[in-house]
Amino acid sequence: MPEYGEHESAGDPLQTLRHSAAHLLAAAVTELYPGAAYGIGPAVQDGFYYDFDFGKPISESDLPAIESRMRRLAQADIPFVHEVLPRATAIEEFRKRGQDYKLELIADKVEGDEVSVYRTGEFLDLCRGPHVRSTKDIKAFKLLRVAGAYWRGDEKKPQLTRIYGTAWPTQRELDDYLKFLEEAELRDHKKLGKDLKLFTVDDRVGPGLPLWLPDGATVRRELERFIVDEELARGYLHVRTPDVARLDLYRQSGHAQLYSEFMYPPMTFEDGEELELRPVNCPHHIVIYQTELRSYRDLPMRIAEIGNNWRYERSGTLAGLNRVRAFALNDAHIFCTPGQLMDEVKGAIELALYFSKVLGIDEFWSGGPRGCAGVDGADVRTGVGRGCVLWAEDRLPGPRRPPARVHELDGAG
Repeated sequence: MPEYGEHESAGDPLQTLRHSAAHLLAAAVTELYPGAAYGIGPAVQDGFYYDFDFGKPISESDLPAIESRMRRLAQADIPFVHEVLPRATAIEEFRKRGQDYKLELIADKVEGDEVSVYRTGEFLDLCRGPHVRSTKDIKAFKLLRVAGAYWRGDEKKPQLTRIYGTAWPTQRELDDYLKFLEEAELRDHKKLGKDLKLFTVDDRVGPGLPLWLPDGATVRRELERFIVDEELARGYLHVRTPDVARLDLYRQSGHAQLYSEFMYPPMTFEDGEELELRPVNCPHHIVIYQTELRSYRDLPMRIAEIGNNWRYERSGTLAGLNRVRAFALNDAHIFCTPGQLMDEVKGAIELALYFSKVLGIDEFWSGGPRGCAGVDGADVRTGVGRGCVLWAEDRLPGPRRPPARVHELDGAG
């Protein structure tokens, strides 16, 4: 979750506009709800949000009044004023306002004796900016929905009310985006899943654990057959591995140390054995590779599987099939020499683009996980790795929304 110093707009005019709209939202809320405490309010893809502790429930029926107050403040032409306060002064300002969340951020995130803040009339926020000149520069905006969010993404901390909105440079762009949202809602997979009787989620089974109905299971089965047949034709070796493994395997792989917050609690037996529902397929495939001695003549070796994965996603993040606790991952692990790496990355990307083309997918958004495992040898990471990234960027189709971005990872991942 972005916090102080982590969500600034870095000079992007649209992100600056949306970040300023988030401040405008908070200013309106604090006028209408004087006792409300405010957390963070970053710009995000296609909009912005701000987290509040209202001390009482609010709903989307309250958004029109908040939006109306935002428009009044926008028309008042209130400047965004940047100040750098001594730490003690900033603490006193937020303490006087009863803003304990800001005090926590100052204690945890602000180094040194200077604290950057922005004033918008009576509203004061902990922020590095930048912002637009005045509230009058925020002309086209709309509040969209209300959701729950744990403070700083920690389920042990208070649950706040998150208000989402969007802002655009012109009214026409805003109208186009709202029309896009209306059309997208008609195509929402949760609605289609119910209307077409493809899948369902039942509280008796548990949140994030979808049940595939007969027609949905047929679609999934045909997709799996298509995937496996194509990968076999391209030299992938498909395997089957269990959904559980000893916890020691994940300690050895590092998942137990780095990924534990997304793993189910281990099953511990009387003899002390600990079994874990797997969050990934990687360790199983490594074990398969290690079942016998391999020669360089065996390489490249492409081990693939449509494997069931289990991840303990927080209940507040679950949404349809987009965020679940049980899913099947089409996954592969390629073992090759450094000299084969470029061709293998090319082959994997071409396979992914082929699947995407067949399925009508022409928008791409990719990012690398922190702590991604690399390849031995800096020359491989910096030379072949960069070459693979540049080659991939040239082959992603366009135009696309949002823009495609292929990142060089913390290794040759």
